[in-house]
Amino acid sequence: MTQYRTAVAISEPLQTRDSDAAPMISGYFAVFGSPYDICPGVREFVDAHAFDDTLSGDIRALINHDTSLVLGRTAAHTLQLRTDSYGLAGDITINRDDTDAMNLYARVRRGDVSQCSFGFEILKERRQHYDNGNMDFIIEAVRLFEVSVCTFPAYEKTSVTARSALDARREQIQRFRAERLQQQKDALREILRNAQK
Repeated sequence: MTQYRTAVAISEPLQTRDSDAAPMISGYFAVFGSPYDICPGVREFVDAHAFDDTLSGDIRALINHDTSLVLGRTAAHTLQLRTDSYGLAGDITINRDDTDAMNLYARVRRGDVSQCSFGFEILKERRQHYDNGNMDFIIEAVRLFEVSVCTFPAYEKTSVTARSALDARREQIQRFRAERLQQQKDALREILRNAQK
């Protein structure tokens, strides 16, 4: 199932460049080590190696996750993606003949649109449990489908896809919490049995 996350900790907003060849939009689509709050007490982090095996795929740059509004594509060399110590960075070469793309470029340039997001499937993750019941998920590997320049963060959207992915994630968290609680109960029973001997 495709999931979406927003680069909420961008310290530098999207930038525009107007070169002789074509205008460009540049920014970070994901930030490593920045917490994404799934629900109270549960956070998610993207590991610095989460994109290591996926950037060679055919990835699209979209407007607001809309597959009919394609800004660029890695296969066409109009989207360049790379990772650095901060996160997943990218450059989108804007087509001057595309009205939607040029309108977005103008909005980014004015600062009216400044957020990014990415659509992906989790391939590998690990959990970190804390004594207070909180939990962290660390996403270690993903299959990246697309990156988007967004008006609003993807996880605040009310689309069916975003909602169903979040609902599935919450169900998974409830199962993990129930498993953790059962493990703690079993450990306590064992301690009490040993103390009675």
